[in-house]
Amino acid sequence: MLAWLDADRERAGEKHELIRRKLVRIFTCRGCPDPEELAAETINRVMRKIQDIADTYEGDPALYFYKVAHYVHLESVRPKPESAPMPPPDPPEKVEREYACLDHCMKRLPAKSRELVLQYYQQDKRAKIDHRKELADRLGIALNALRLRAHRIRASLQQCMLECLDERM
Repeated sequence: MLAWLDADRERAGEKHELIRRKLVRIFTCRGCPDPEELAAETINRVMRKIQDIADTYEGDPALYFYKVAHYVHLESVRPKPESAPMPPPDPPEKVEREYACLDHCMKRLPAKSRELVLQYYQQDKRAKIDHRKELADRLGIALNALRLRAHRIRASLQQCMLECLDERM
């Protein structure tokens, strides 16, 4: 970056410091709460871009910094999207009721279905994919048939859960 500002390292360092001070002054005049941080962000962005523009850029490099500072300022004043507040956690009684219903519904499943659904929903990411392929091979069925069986078992569990929760309310 210093070579882009001036061939003489000493003068390049002085130009860099002058640009940094002007950037701080610009952000201060615009009422930014942390002008030093925004000036540093501006300089960092220019540094990341220098290799792409240094050979073709014509004119005073300081002007490029000031233009980047304009965009950094616009980003800093842009309203931040509000994240939706987290819903309050379910009351412990409701969670206990759901677990009791799940336990009840799992016990109502035939042993093979219960074992299949427990095996099917194990692991995460790549391990889950590999585990399901092994499970399908062990059962001697296609992977799609395994998915269909798991879906049907899950649907019956969901129906049982709804009925159980309605009864316990």
